Amino acid sequence: MVCRPNHSPSMIIAQECWFLTGPTASGKTAVAVSLAREIGAEIVSMDSMALYRGMDIGTAKPTQAEREAVPHHLIDVTEPSESYSVARYRDEALAAAERIQARGREVLFVGGTPLYLKALLRGLFEGPEADWELRRSLEADAASGQLDLHAELAQFDPVAAERLHANDTRRLIRAIEVYRLTGTPISQLQREFERAHPAQATRVFELQWPRHELNRRIDSRVETMFAAGLVAEVQALLADRARLSRTARQALGYREVIAHLEGRYTWDETVELMKTHTRQFARRQLTWFRSLPECRPVTCTAGIRAEEVGSLIRSMVA
Repeated sequence: MVCRPNHSPSMIIAQECWFLTGPTASGKTAVAVSLAREIGAEIVSMDSMALYRGMDIGTAKPTQAEREAVPHHLIDVTEPSESYSVARYRDEALAAAERIQARGREVLFVGGTPLYLKALLRGLFEGPEADWELRRSLEADAASGQLDLHAELAQFDPVAAERLHANDTRRLIRAIEVYRLTGTPISQLQREFERAHPAQATRVFELQWPRHELNRRIDSRVETMFAAGLVAEVQALLADRARLSRTARQALGYREVIAHLEGRYTWDETVELMKTHTRQFARRQLTWFRSLPECRPVTCTAGIRAEEVGSLIRSMVA
């Protein structure tokens, strides 16, 4: 992906690539395969859990047939014992996109992790490197009562101070550190990464379902996961204690099954708990998508086929 003068990688990727997102169980994978075939694209996963090997059923990864139909990238790239940051994802996603474009193919990002979507569209604010001596000094002053971190921050960055809780020591120290190192409030620097692209200038599509229909799809997906062997998958992961990190243990579906295996819930209770948590997760995703005006809604209704949705999305692009 060649960056043109005065154009950031995020601006280029937002304008040149396709994006398909939506809440869990909205049918993204099937629609993506259909759309990719229609536009000549390869798919880059935008799912934070599909990155992990061995976590297949609970993450609803594309099937082998779907992966053979259209090349997929950034699936099964790391062990669930490893950490995987948003910054690492963005770097590897940009590299994958560049390789795909070099082959003369379109790039279609697909997934429901809003933070990954936002990082691709708008970039990441990383700020200056940590000054550990300064951090230790601020921590010591705060612990001794010589410095009120929240009041200190409010003097030069009231916007950040209003956003941060007075007890959020780590973030307060980071905000003060950024100001002392750069002379610019962190809230001002972060605003540079909050600029939205006009929806019509991008190809970012969000699958939207009526709430009752989405809930029905979620319930069906959870039941299918259990029938497909989700419990056995979790047992296999737990058999190697070093393989399942704290992050992976807290993944939706996995934490509920682990609690079941520890005897805290019956089978029926676990299934219902996972349905409830998945519906709650979908609502949080929808809140995120509403904050991203780049997303163009694609209305889905009961009975609509993935091919129809893919064609609809294609028709929305001038």
